[in-house]
Amino acid sequence: MIRPIYLYGSKVLREVAPEADLTKKEEIAALVQDLKDTLKSSEGCGLAAPQIGVSSRVLIVDGDAVADNYPYLKGFRRTMINPVLVSEGEGRCEFSEGCLSVPGVYGDVLRPESITVEYYDETLTKRRETFDKFGCRMIQHEMSHLDGVLFTDLLAPIRRKIVARKIQRVAAGKVATAYQSKIK
Repeated sequence: MIRPIYLYGSKVLREVAPEADLTKKEEIAALVQDLKDTLKSSEGCGLAAPQIGVSSRVLIVDGDAVADNYPYLKGFRRTMINPVLVSEGEGRCEFSEGCLSVPGVYGDVLRPESITVEYYDETLTKRRETFDKFGCRMIQHEMSHLDGVLFTDLLAPIRRKIVARKIQRVAAGKVATAYQSKIK
């Protein structure tokens, strides 16, 4: 089911999401399907459960949405339930990010170049993987959502000041999106 994407100013985006209850397999499967349906309809490359109004540590990423610019991401898809950052590489890189919950706002964010994550996949099998390049960026962005952190929080202070008016317009609902959205 396609759900509305919650926009900046929505309380759920600022909450630290609790772990998903792995004993509730049908509930998790339904949430994952809703995330996939919603992401597909929005043409984004990642989505976390809080962005559809569900405070739970579940996220998905889909590299096909950006494969024109990053061909190595063709077919790169992950569903992560209760992801935990195990380690970060020493290198850092800066890249421009945007977010379905903050439409029309972009800015450079400094993040680790590589990360290792433990998580459960959609079959509830525990996995441990190391990610780099833009796949790493997508996963870190979505994991930040699970901790109530938006990419705008990570912008350099001067950039945050520059985009402040746009962010306020989003929070006031004065933004048009090509996908269903709401503020709550």
